[in-house]
Amino acid sequence: MITVRTRRWTGVSALALAVLYGPAIAPAQAEATSAPFQDVLDDLVGKDKFPAVQASVQDRHGKMTDYTAGDEVPVDGYVRIGSNTKTFTAVTLLQLVGEGKVKLDRPVDTYLPGLLRGKGVDGRRITVRQLLQHTSGLPEYTDFLAKGALPYQHVYFQPRELLDLALKNKAQFAPGTKWVYTNTNYIVAGLIIEKVTGRPAIEEITKRTIDRIGLTHTYFPNVGDQTLRTPHAKGYHRDDPAKPRTDVTTYEPSQAWTAGQMISTPGDLNRFFSALLDGKLLKPAQLKQMRTTVKAPELGPGGRYGLGLIAVKLSCGGTAWGHGGAIPGYYTTNAATDDGRAAAIAVTHLPETQEARDHIESALDAALCAKS
Repeated sequence: MITVRTRRWTGVSALALAVLYGPAIAPAQAEATSAPFQDVLDDLVGKDKFPAVQASVQDRHGKMTDYTAGDEVPVDGYVRIGSNTKTFTAVTLLQLVGEGKVKLDRPVDTYLPGLLRGKGVDGRRITVRQLLQHTSGLPEYTDFLAKGALPYQHVYFQPRELLDLALKNKAQFAPGTKWVYTNTNYIVAGLIIEKVTGRPAIEEITKRTIDRIGLTHTYFPNVGDQTLRTPHAKGYHRDDPAKPRTDVTTYEPSQAWTAGQMISTPGDLNRFFSALLDGKLLKPAQLKQMRTTVKAPELGPGGRYGLGLIAVKLSCGGTAWGHGGAIPGYYTTNAATDDGRAAAIAVTHLPETQEARDHIESALDAALCAKS
């Protein structure tokens, strides 16, 4: 199904557990495809067996085109956006940097004295930049959710509980010496936002970032809210590929907090990343810092990561900027370009093979490289 709207922008299997709350974009794995975009999405349902797909593609003139594939999937419906939340968190923290309330190269202890202490972990040696850049070496709290996702479907976690889980383990490496994608970094980033502003991170991200550019279909679910607003497609998950899928549309997202708790639509994701690149959310100095990248081997050959932002090399040339995210029930890949193009694709089950994941990323590349 394809629906065209003119909306001008003015303002777990082993693999499943590996991508939990992680970035969806894998730049080096995207391959060019000449098939019509709707056919590409239909194949994600027919061949890769995703229950449903929805997508939104914005051309360089600001026209948005919405697509769906599969049964009972709304046009531009709500989805859990997983680690796209990290970009919202990074933007909010960088706004505080622009206001002089936070310094990127100051130690975390400047803002959260004594909080980060553990086996090789010392908040006096980890900077705010290293948190946002995934070069802190902090241990990963999701490593302790070892039972899979389903046992935690309705379990509530306080942010400090997540940090305490992480600090049971030793540091992964000395700060600044490597790049390893770690959700714990963005839990600490959320705690810094709260300490500096004196307000809940949910409130600050909403006020400073979501409301600032009028994202009416994007929100940070409040404490206890396990539901999705309507319309939405159902999300499914299984920890064992040999077992039937479980409906996880109702899910407790607190286990991801400022690393992956948010909900949005493909269209609003396009608006957000377009507004970000257009300078509507950050001052030029902070946007430049956000787009200053380091090598990110986990993203594949040539992968690079900034401050909550991934650089995506396109098969048609040039670079797009995005993030993507995975959380039980939903997998989203998305990016935008400096000339106004943007695309977001969401499927309603985490990919269970690398091939299926590659097909989603190739679809993103096809959307951004289409002639328009």
